[in-house]
Amino acid sequence: MTGISHRQSEILSIARTSGRVTVEDLARRFEVSAQTIRKDLNDLCDNRSLTRIHGGAIIASGVENLAYEARRFVAADEKKAIGAAAAAQIPNGCSLFINIGTTTEEVAGALTSHEDLLVITNNLNVAMQLYRHPRIEVIVAGGTVRRTDGAVIGSTANDLIAQFKVDYGIIGASAIDEDGALLDFDYREVQAAQAIIANARSVMLVADSSKLRRSAPVRIGHISQVQTFVTDSALPVALQEICRAKGIQVIEALGPSASDVDEAEPADLPIDS
Repeated sequence: MTGISHRQSEILSIARTSGRVTVEDLARRFEVSAQTIRKDLNDLCDNRSLTRIHGGAIIASGVENLAYEARRFVAADEKKAIGAAAAAQIPNGCSLFINIGTTTEEVAGALTSHEDLLVITNNLNVAMQLYRHPRIEVIVAGGTVRRTDGAVIGSTANDLIAQFKVDYGIIGASAIDEDGALLDFDYREVQAAQAIIANARSVMLVADSSKLRRSAPVRIGHISQVQTFVTDSALPVALQEICRAKGIQVIEALGPSASDVDEAEPADLPIDS
């Protein structure tokens, strides 16, 4: 890639491999100051190669998602907190869909102490987390298994989802536009998410705040189709207004409670760590 230094090119390679880079690790690796690394990251963000996050950056792409294993490292603490907060909203003795995604997997992991659940999923990782628990019944959608992440996708999976009407649908999104559009990268995955939305009495969106700074090409739907949005921090003002107008419960796993969301200020994206 032209216009960037050799060190910046290496930073990009590291980011593509691991999903994210941090100022502290890069400064130590290249034996330069944190200020120098921040400038490198800002330059790479200016040409849209990276997206800045607190303390570092992630790969920026509007057409291709990060590798699944790399996504596990992006906002890992935030996803874990979101998973716990979402699971706390799920009562015992209910039925739910859980779709593919690293954040939805955190929800599943936090459900293991629940009792008398029926979980229908197109996510083999979720099924592996839950099937051992005697008080949780798991039904796995059939179809083609995507090798990259264990997603079961295709018309067969969608048809199975459509046979149920469940209490809760837990979905993720790769990106959330400022107008409330929910976006993803794979139209087949999107079709499964749409089937979940159509066949759940209550839809819960789980997504960390980095998804508000990304783009993706395929439309899942609109945030007005969900009843609960569990994220890690305060939403931008425009999205707050949409949620308030549509009566969406917003839960900030690492911030104010849902009852405080009306007064919450939008989260700033720090440039320095």
